[in-house]
Amino acid sequence: MVGRRSAFAILALLLLFAISAFVPGVAPGGAAADAPGRYAVGLRILALARGPDRPLPTLVWYPAAARTGAVTRDAAFAEGRFPLVVFSHGLQSRPEDHVQLTTRWAAAGFVVIAPAYPHTKKNAPGYTRADLVNQPADAWAVVQAVSRLDTNPGDPFAGHLDTGDVVAAGHSGGAYTAAAMFQRGHSARLKGAIIIAGARPRFEFGGPPAAMLFIHGDADPTVPYATGRAVYARVPWDKGFITLHGLNHGSYLSPGRSGFNEVMTSTTDFLRWRLDGDKNARCAPGPLRAAFGADRPLCG
Repeated sequence: MVGRRSAFAILALLLLFAISAFVPGVAPGGAAADAPGRYAVGLRILALARGPDRPLPTLVWYPAAARTGAVTRDAAFAEGRFPLVVFSHGLQSRPEDHVQLTTRWAAAGFVVIAPAYPHTKKNAPGYTRADLVNQPADAWAVVQAVSRLDTNPGDPFAGHLDTGDVVAAGHSGGAYTAAAMFQRGHSARLKGAIIIAGARPRFEFGGPPAAMLFIHGDADPTVPYATGRAVYARVPWDKGFITLHGLNHGSYLSPGRSGFNEVMTSTTDFLRWRLDGDKNARCAPGPLRAAFGADRPLCG
């Protein structure tokens, strides 16, 4: 047991260094110091798993009470309860590669849960894209594990998690994972999905209705734009599509690059709509309203 704990402590330290190394202009503590938002951001690293053969080391970014602009490891939680977002990385990627998204969502008031998948993460032993089909269950297992912390006396997250509603999000292979969580029998807690450059799913959508936001560059050489549109066409519920004209598979996920502001505005408004019940976020003029259209019963 001591050996396992020591190994995880080393892994946690390496993850923290990796986050700092990846993000330009990072303050000590691990993520973008200039991420705008209402809250400071904390980071917790959890050793989760779905059985002995599926370790799921998980980064959790959350609204913090700290007064610093940098992400702070294990910072005290901000006052209040905050809803959950589960974010899935793509093939040969890592949760920490997406801090420019995840930290901004946390700063806006959401708890962002990001597992590293055992066989598709960067430098994974036994890497295989065929394991994508197992990741939706991984993602939901991680959501359940984090949700239980809310009622665990003495845990730093206890009393701070709004576990009633969840949004699934992901990029590329992670978008496939997020979309595949919405098959028949999925939990009614899943209220929406953010599908960024997502691939064609090998399943049919089903279960309780959930709004879905698609974002795709029409010059994507990795997952063709037509593939994203085809997935969108199969969704039987409320849905919106944002086309990033002339953009590729993911350049728009970096601050200062074309499309980044549109992605951040639309995704954050989507989270406020689906998780906070903020009709104005959905109905106010902007990319989200343009994507979903003017819903007269909702927006008046």
